[in-house]
Amino acid sequence: MKPTIKDVAKKANVSISTVSRVINQKGYVHEETKVLIDKTIKELGFVPNQLARSLTNRSSKIIAVIVPHIGPYFYGQLLESIEAQAQANGYKIMFFNVQDDPERELEYIKFFEQYNIEGIIIASNFQNANKLDEMKVPIITIDHILDETIPSITADSVKAGELAAQKLIKGGSKNLAVFRGPSFLMTTIERTLGFKKEIAKHNLYAEIFDFDLVNPDAKLIEQILRANPHIDGIFCYSDTLALVVQSTLQKIGRRVPEDVQIIGYDNTPFCEWVNPPISTISQPINLLGKQAFLNITRLIRGVELDTLHEVIDVEIIERKSTR
Repeated sequence: MKPTIKDVAKKANVSISTVSRVINQKGYVHEETKVLIDKTIKELGFVPNQLARSLTNRSSKIIAVIVPHIGPYFYGQLLESIEAQAQANGYKIMFFNVQDDPERELEYIKFFEQYNIEGIIIASNFQNANKLDEMKVPIITIDHILDETIPSITADSVKAGELAAQKLIKGGSKNLAVFRGPSFLMTTIERTLGFKKEIAKHNLYAEIFDFDLVNPDAKLIEQILRANPHIDGIFCYSDTLALVVQSTLQKIGRRVPEDVQIIGYDNTPFCEWVNPPISTISQPINLLGKQAFLNITRLIRGVELDTLHEVIDVEIIERKSTR
């Protein structure tokens, strides 16, 4: 059982009102007493519930949204879609940028406890998944499956890999490469599975290279492309990566799509602005966000979901980087 403010007051041998003044930093408390109370709070592991005090027994109507980065287009659009749905339903969202840092995750878990968060939407590869059971609030993941028991909503990554392979093969590519994200990500694994499954039907092989999807190493990409002039078709696991690849190919004198076909992933707006425009796999980001919000509110109301792990369809957007 979690310690209460009464437990702190009893152990420190002070009144509850004195503890309250220290927690809220309001009113005078002797410095020695303040130090004693702070020490007692740490020893007991007491977490003050800020919203519970201000809202009494009412719900907070706050949903936490965890993302690994703010920069990529995907997460910006995802947050906007969740926020729009939340606003329409009388909720507020608080978003947290964990930057793939497990220590930041733990800090935010404490914050969730303090502010009476009603539900959590996780769009990151949360590394403290074992701590989530302690939250005692509904959780849903986007683009990740952290645990078979935690509901999720994801794009069909296997199909994405299949579609990309089909298009490159149809355009005549035979020496294929995959420029993907970190190999431990579920999306990376599934896209690779779909791609390899499809090319195996044609007795083809793909060389695989791992990159940071947000800040790909342009120098490394140039080294790989110069060392492998036979590559004539590349599936990139983000549009950012596809843009760097296309720019690098043009730099070293290889034509797109005549010499090398390129397919990206996400269908971000800049795919249409470059020359040639980049073919890409489109996942319905707005639908992912809206559906995640609807599902988390169903869980908050105690409604059982029809599907624990929901998979949303994807499509290929053909432009001039493929033949």
